[in-house]
Amino acid sequence: MRHALVFGSTGQIGEPLLVRLRHEGWRVTAVSRTRHRDEPGLTWLQGDFDAMPELPAHVDAVISSGPLDAFSHWYARAAIESPRVVAFGSTSVRVKQHSIDPDERDLAQRLQLAEDRVATTAGERAAAYTLLRPTLVYGAARDATLSRIARTAHRLRLFPLPRRATGLRQPVHVDDLARAAVDCIGTDAAHDRAFDLPGGETLAYRVMVRRVLRVLQPPAQLIELPLPVFELALRVAQSRGIATGFGDAAVERMRRDLVFDVAPAREAFGYAPRAFAPTAAMFPRREA
Repeated sequence: MRHALVFGSTGQIGEPLLVRLRHEGWRVTAVSRTRHRDEPGLTWLQGDFDAMPELPAHVDAVISSGPLDAFSHWYARAAIESPRVVAFGSTSVRVKQHSIDPDERDLAQRLQLAEDRVATTAGERAAAYTLLRPTLVYGAARDATLSRIARTAHRLRLFPLPRRATGLRQPVHVDDLARAAVDCIGTDAAHDRAFDLPGGETLAYRVMVRRVLRVLQPPAQLIELPLPVFELALRVAQSRGIATGFGDAAVERMRRDLVFDVAPAREAFGYAPRAFAPTAAMFPRREA
C-alpha cells in the first residue's frame, strides 16, 4: 500500500485531499496542530513545522496543501526520504508580482522563493517535484474571496461592485484541486514542473459574483456603482467592520483579466475541472 505524508490536512484543500487519497487506496499520515482520532488507513500526528512530531523515515509521497513558504523551509531541512513531493502554491506568484500593494508584492516574492526552494531541495535528493498553483479557490466556505463576498452580502443583503468589473476569472473547486494532487503523483509528465490550476469556466468578475449572490439564503442583490461612489461606500463599510480585505489592489484587479491555461495540466495528468456552479452550502451561512 502506498504511503503519503500530508500537511495542511485540515484546510480547505486538505480535507478533500485526504478523502481522495484514501479512496485511491493510499495509507495516509497527516500532521495537524490539533489532536484527531485515527481512522482506518489514516494516522494523525500532532505538531507543526516548528515543532514536528516523529515522522516516518520513508514515504512514497509528501504532499502539502498548506502555506507553501512554511512547507518549503521545513522540506529543505527535513531528513525524510520520498521519491515524490507535491505542493500547492498559488497563481498569486504571478498575479501579485507587480501589485500596487507592497504586501502583495512581498507575497509573490515569497511564493517564488518557496517554489525555488522546493525545486532545489527535490533535485538535491533525486526526488520528483510538482508545484500546483490554483486560481480563485472555492467550495469549502473557507476561501478568502468568494466566502468573504458572501459574508458581506449576508450582512448588507446586497453587494456593491464598481462598474466595469469585467475582469475574467476562473474559480476552481477544492475537490478538483484534491483530485489534481493525487492524479499528478504517478504521472511522469508531471515531474519537476509547475502547473496553473484554473477552474473549468472563464467568466467576468461581476458574473461570478452574481452567481454567488443568487444562491445565498436569502439571495442578495448586486449593485454596480461608479468607481468614486463605490470607493466611498467601501470606506464607510470598512469603518464599520464590513467588507474588510477589499483593498485598493483587489479593487483594481476586478477590471483585469486573470486567465490561466488549463492545457498543460490536462495534457500531463488529465486535469478536467468543473464549470462554476455554486450552491449555498459552498459559502458561509448567514450569521444569526
